[in-house]
Amino acid sequence: MTNTLSTPTVRDVLTRLHGAADADERAPHRAIPAGADAQELADLMADIYMPISARGGELLYSLIRAARPETVVEFGTSYGISTLYLAAAVADNGVGHVYGTEMSATKLAAAQDVLAEAGLADHVTILHGDARSTLDAVPGPIGLVLLDGWKDLCLPVLRSLEPRLTPGALVVADDTTMATMAEYLDYVRTPGNGYVSVDFPVEDGMEISCRA
Repeated sequence: MTNTLSTPTVRDVLTRLHGAADADERAPHRAIPAGADAQELADLMADIYMPISARGGELLYSLIRAARPETVVEFGTSYGISTLYLAAAVADNGVGHVYGTEMSATKLAAAQDVLAEAGLADHVTILHGDARSTLDAVPGPIGLVLLDGWKDLCLPVLRSLEPRLTPGALVVADDTTMATMAEYLDYVRTPGNGYVSVDFPVEDGMEISCRA
């Protein structure tokens, strides 16, 4: 069975990007002004990776291989690290397409470059702009969603996608240890909202929710 993650090209790209992200994590970052909106934050942080962890990426790859979704949505592409895991999975399934969204033009261009370098660009469309509007054009049914953008927007983005979620769709939220994810977690953990939700112990926390 094919596993694109283990091919030298994709493995080398991911190793380089995770290494750069680790170095970025240790570097001092500029202060973020209070009251900045989502686009201002995206522009201010255009040089910061903010990636998913390698273990989180492997989890996403496994979920997509198992679920075989036709449409995968990613909120918050950044430099494309998580996108590589998503794209590798749909490529290996032989079915599906990834729709990402990114507000930073700098990050969008960088993500497109790494996807092309890894030979996975044909499996991904990255939409430029605010996910609350760009994702309106993504066709359903949506089988898997990764929420890894601005944390205060995760719940509004999920709510906007809900009418297009297929029964049994998986919704994965990253960085769930952050205080700003509290409202999102309360929503997906409330049974009346239609999810069965489990906390998964990877770096910075992940919540895996099934649209029941």
